[in-house]
Amino acid sequence: MAADPSALFRTIDLTRVRAGGASRAHDLAATEEPLEVRLHGEPFSVIMRTPGHDRELAAGFLLAEQVIQRASDVRSIAHRRDLAGDLDTNVVNVMFSDSHAAELPRLLEGRRQTSTASSCGLCGRRSIESLALDVPPLASTWTIRAVTVARLPEELRRAQTAFDETGGLHAAGVFSPGGERLDASEDVGRHTAVDKIVGRALMAGTLPLSACVLMVSGRASFEIVQKAHIAGLPIVAAVSAPSTLAIELADRAGITLIGFVRGDSFNVYTHSARVLI
Repeated sequence: MAADPSALFRTIDLTRVRAGGASRAHDLAATEEPLEVRLHGEPFSVIMRTPGHDRELAAGFLLAEQVIQRASDVRSIAHRRDLAGDLDTNVVNVMFSDSHAAELPRLLEGRRQTSTASSCGLCGRRSIESLALDVPPLASTWTIRAVTVARLPEELRRAQTAFDETGGLHAAGVFSPGGERLDASEDVGRHTAVDKIVGRALMAGTLPLSACVLMVSGRASFEIVQKAHIAGLPIVAAVSAPSTLAIELADRAGITLIGFVRGDSFNVYTHSARVLI
């Protein structure tokens, strides 16, 4: 599901320097804007993101933050309307179900007000201990062929329409064991693109994604693996390298972590039995 292309990038003026000369020119730059997430009208977090699929992003973000546990915890997610009745596309308000609304005071009191940058999915956490999740290891036993893993970057690249224009957007996609692309999203942040996909699955009632592979552009960081764990994704692949913390978490979480997927080669860092050579 593609976002409105006009929201993904904008035309900007620049000075282009070539061979010692300079000229004025136009180019396209990836859009980055703040999205304020409110709970029952109260500010909760600010996420730097590429506009589009904001409701899904909010849902995926709140799931990753363990603010909600299931789709039924949410009654509605909608953009705020200003005094004139116009939509404020940079603010979404989340209303909990009656049964989950009792958690609201605790969630708001315990939240450190902070801006979550597009490069950081954990900036709102209050301590190292809060990074740990009470989620059991994934036990999926299905396998994927090595040749299928090798094709994933190219298949993900086909979904990156805005990257063709700007070169400044990351992408995340979920694939079937046979390599079929099931969903994809672009954003200035890798983890934010993952939140949009997970949030869409949450709202569609298709979590856990236990029969899917997650493929991300760039590196595999701790927060990417953690979001995959919550979403039930047993295989995570990335174009670039994983961090040590991502490897350690993947090992504990029962996730097959794959990095440096380029050409016909890649590295499997954890739970390699799921990859058939």
